[in-house]
Amino acid sequence: MKPKIIEKKEIVLVGMDFYGNPYEKAGGWSEQNAIGELWKKFSGVFENKKSSIKHLVSDSGYEVWIDFEGEKDTKNKYIFVGVEVAKLEDVPLEFVARIMPKTKYAVLAMKMPEIKAEGVKMLWSKWLPETGLKTSFNYMIEYYDNQCFKGMDNPDSEIDFMVPIQ
Repeated sequence: MKPKIIEKKEIVLVGMDFYGNPYEKAGGWSEQNAIGELWKKFSGVFENKKSSIKHLVSDSGYEVWIDFEGEKDTKNKYIFVGVEVAKLEDVPLEFVARIMPKTKYAVLAMKMPEIKAEGVKMLWSKWLPETGLKTSFNYMIEYYDNQCFKGMDNPDSEIDFMVPIQ
């Protein structure tokens, strides 16, 4: 895995969120688990409300995983899915907003076969410790570029994993 290091200003997102055990209904990369259901719900509302979202940057999706202090080892997770906006103004009632802080990111692009073969676990257990990089915040972003992500079942689909670093 060869990351690129980038610096980003604040990332302003609007979307929907979930807190709980996302794998209770189905495990892994499945549209049947709570994450897949959250994306379906968000996508439906987004299509209906897209024209009312001011300052939309693009249709590309963000999935943010936030670890709360003291809950890192539980099955409960906080997950946000949404899209980027240039600034918050008249956000549709169905959406919440998240502002990710200015920071550097180690960005790792992975294709679906690598992801499904435990690529994300390797990111945390092998790659990050080997690089000596330290995280700057307790979250990770999965970026679904609408040009590179072609669906979970397409082996050519690519997702960028953005890890905030110091």
